[in-house]
Amino acid sequence: MSLDTTVLAELKAKLLEEKSHLEAELSRFAKSTGTEGAYETQIENIGTDPEENATEVEGYVNNLALESNLESQLKDTNAALEKMEQGTYGICENTGKEISVDRLKAYPAARTAI
Repeated sequence: MSLDTTVLAELKAKLLEEKSHLEAELSRFAKSTGTEGAYETQIENIGTDPEENATEVEGYVNNLALESNLESQLKDTNAALEKMEQGTYGICENTGKEISVDRLKAYPAARTAI
């Protein structure tokens, strides 16, 4: 791999920062299921009025979509960190070739080359 230790350390720091950010965002409206990277959206109890219930459901549905997106990003981030530990970080999952350093700097959790 053409990544020197300084660049690798920089990318790992970015990944760890992103992981922390994603987990914080998820914890605002969901709780961890106990499985790494898996969360469950919570429904906010505003009240018993039908309009309040509609607002609760609308918020829940919106949060489900957001949860899915954030969990996907978290999965990619965790996979990248695992690959670093295994020494396979920066290898395209489709071609087996190295992902460019510029791409990794732009998106450290990249799984494929462009």
